[in-house]
Amino acid sequence: MEHQSPLSMLYHWEKTNPDKIYLKQPVDNVWQTWTWKQTGEEVRKLASAIKALELPDGSNIALLSKNCAHWIICDLAIMMAGHVSVPLYPNSQATTIQQILGHSQAKLLFVGKLDNWHVMKEGVADDIKCIALPFCDHEECESWKSFTSASAPVQNDVKRNGDELCTIIYTSGTTGMPKGVMFTFDSFDFVAQNAIDYLSFKSSDRFFSYLPLSHIAERVLVEMISLYTGAEVSFAESLQQFPHNLREARPTVFLGVHRIWSKFQEGILTKIPQNKLNLILKTPILSAIVKRKIRKQLGLIDARLVITGASPTPVSLIEWFAKIGIAIQEAYAMTENCCYSHINPKDNIKKGFVGQPFPHCEVKLSHENEILVKHDALMKGYYKEPAKTAEVFTNDGFLKTGDEGFIDQEGFLKITGRVKDLFKTAKGKYVSPSPIEMKLLSNTDMEQVCVVGSGLPQPLAIITLSAIGKKRPSEEIDSRMKETIRIVNSHLDAHEKVYKVVIVQDEWTVENALLTPSFKIKRNLLERKYGALYSEWDNSKSMLIWQS
Repeated sequence: MEHQSPLSMLYHWEKTNPDKIYLKQPVDNVWQTWTWKQTGEEVRKLASAIKALELPDGSNIALLSKNCAHWIICDLAIMMAGHVSVPLYPNSQATTIQQILGHSQAKLLFVGKLDNWHVMKEGVADDIKCIALPFCDHEECESWKSFTSASAPVQNDVKRNGDELCTIIYTSGTTGMPKGVMFTFDSFDFVAQNAIDYLSFKSSDRFFSYLPLSHIAERVLVEMISLYTGAEVSFAESLQQFPHNLREARPTVFLGVHRIWSKFQEGILTKIPQNKLNLILKTPILSAIVKRKIRKQLGLIDARLVITGASPTPVSLIEWFAKIGIAIQEAYAMTENCCYSHINPKDNIKKGFVGQPFPHCEVKLSHENEILVKHDALMKGYYKEPAKTAEVFTNDGFLKTGDEGFIDQEGFLKITGRVKDLFKTAKGKYVSPSPIEMKLLSNTDMEQVCVVGSGLPQPLAIITLSAIGKKRPSEEIDSRMKETIRIVNSHLDAHEKVYKVVIVQDEWTVENALLTPSFKIKRNLLERKYGALYSEWDNSKSMLIWQS
């Protein structure tokens, strides 16, 4: 397939399959649909309205909304109007919004489905024009209808060069100020076309979009792959309606993260306790019936490609889902490499590894075992940050991922930790917390885990309880937790063994800034929050500590 842009693919489907439904969105429990022709008409009308503002070519235009049909329509219209999209996470804090809008010098902001716009709007400067997406009522914003009513649709098929800047995606900021990652149209073209060939995506596929489109994984897998294949995309109306919407959509391709798989597991175990499930799975006929019923209830009965990524998913969780007939393919990538790095082949899933490289992706390890990646879709750099850009590239053009890894003889990659997450104990030994955390999460009583220990004799684990864990008596939690520590420690070197577990009552959320918008733990802020208590915990005679 020759070079194509997302826009040229829109033009293609407008002409060749105008009446096929592309986007499906439930509004007040009624599915609204847009064919390729209708999608094109809305994109062209909005692009005309944006052009009427006479912004300088290549202006940055921000988009703040949960996933919906008009998120994709907006993105395409910004491209058509000759500008650059700057998506923001729909759970961003006002301070983060203020930072990104200021840094990107956004001239215009589209505002859609949000839970806390009344709080978030404090981060929007008065001189930024705001437009509300359809089905959204934001008094401070001009309505979509008002903004587009006087504009005639763009008639010609606007072309954008492959080397033009398409979007700036700001990282979720695990260590501070988000950085703006720049991608050209060529980047998306390279990733989409190669991923389609490698994973056999088809026009008959159905996607279900619920992870933030502002995140590179959802942007590539759902928006770009659907544009390049002509596949259908459905959305969720709300968190409450998510299970129902997923069952109705019956996606053939589904991307999940550790958090969603844990929630699915919790829901299943609430209805069928583990002991009962174990017995059922030992009976062939009953097992087949129940496994099919579970997949149907989840909405994954037709899913042929089930992927997990964004953050590590414990092997125990992948194995658990395999037993009920859901083969989860773990993948690995990052914003800076346009979500194009590694994935486990469906017919050769190696648990504990994040897969083999995608085609045309070079991978090697540095002397410090840092994973280095190189291909044609790497970011063009961090926006306005040439020094930081230079820091993350080697002299021969490889991207430094910041992750430590191991590559086996078949080319499978295992993540062994984050370079910057290493800490040194009081014994002078270095510990990588991530692999230990993944082992601990085999215990379904745990929701989140952060292993710390800088300056301590041995590492300790700070945890929050899952919904399942919160329902158990404390005595049962104690015994189950101690057994988990015993098993995990039996596989660790002496200096890595966890000697204390602290159960905290606090919630670690995006809202209180302890998680990034993509649900990664902000270790530096957790250390700052609990650091003063380390000495007290270290001196405690109990192995398991309940911290109020």
